[in-house]
Amino acid sequence: MTSYRIRPASVADAGIILRFIRELADYEKALHEVAATEETVAASLFGEGSVSRALICETETGEPAGSAVFFNTYSTWQAKNGLYLEDLYVTPDHRGSGVGKMLLRALARIALDEGCGRFEWSVLDWNTPAIRVYDAIGAEPHGEWIRYRLSGEKLKRFAETA
Repeated sequence: MTSYRIRPASVADAGIILRFIRELADYEKALHEVAATEETVAASLFGEGSVSRALICETETGEPAGSAVFFNTYSTWQAKNGLYLEDLYVTPDHRGSGVGKMLLRALARIALDEGCGRFEWSVLDWNTPAIRVYDAIGAEPHGEWIRYRLSGEKLKRFAETA
């Protein structure tokens, strides 16, 4: 049985994190949307003023098995920070071994240690393997909220209009 450990990611992990970002995007049928490079991952996660963090899960031999990229949010109603999971990724060879739950539990501990009022994330509606994990740990979907996004040219156009 493989044993795993979770540790905070460092700038030396930028290449691994980029690999996982690309593999996750490919799984989600959106690889063509990835603009990240190893340099931009290093700067955005580990550079001065970064608001994002990451965890790496690896085997006892140091093989990367998964990662989680996250950042703090804020709830005005709770007057507390929250923790938002941007990406959770487990390599195909380690899926089903509990790595995803280990990463989620590590993030839940961080949220509690930091006094966060909530721990949230999004999942594609067709990703039934992930949804099963989230249901199994007691997480609840927040169906009454619709997530909106402005990006790319639409973001630029909107920002530049009077």
